[in-house]
Amino acid sequence: MSFETEQRPTVAPPAKNGSFWKELLGYALLALVIVVPIRLWVAQPFVVNGSSMDTTFKDGQYLVVDEISYRFYDPKRGDVLIFKYPLDTSKYFIKRLIGLPGETVIVKDGGVTIVNQDHPQGIKLDEPYVHSPTYGDMTVTLAPGEYFVMGDNRLVSSDSRAWGPVPRYDIIGEPVMRLLPLSQLGLWPGQVASSTMFDTLNSAKE
Repeated sequence: MSFETEQRPTVAPPAKNGSFWKELLGYALLALVIVVPIRLWVAQPFVVNGSSMDTTFKDGQYLVVDEISYRFYDPKRGDVLIFKYPLDTSKYFIKRLIGLPGETVIVKDGGVTIVNQDHPQGIKLDEPYVHSPTYGDMTVTLAPGEYFVMGDNRLVSSDSRAWGPVPRYDIIGEPVMRLLPLSQLGLWPGQVASSTMFDTLNSAKE
């Protein structure tokens, strides 16, 4: 067996002394300028902790959250929100938006009814994302800037039924991508199919 020992010409002339490190530093600074602002103000990753959003989101799933869109428009009913827990803003919760500012939310007999200007007699929500009973009887009228949220797994979810509405300034964003597990990789993972009822209720507040 033989080995080739012949020296071959280089593809490019050797870099000048120190230029490699200058280029490396330049790339690092460019990455900081581009990546850090995106990470802080545009999108950031979150990991689901707990089962309050089963079966839509499961414990340990890795989500990318859009943090910029809600700076230009308000959340819509049915959106899945990431927000600061009102009783401890160092914690982040994930829940679905049920009631909008100015509306009255009635939780009764295992369902949710919304009362607003367009529906003064109330209209019961069709919630295809819920796969467990909705417990509790309560009536809450939301002030301006307040949102009523609930988990999709109503049996175990700690949400606005327990600790009240979420103020607008505590809302961080909405999941736009599920990265893990790879078998469930996809965009807008919490989005529900549009229905006439949802369209009507949302348009009343837009």
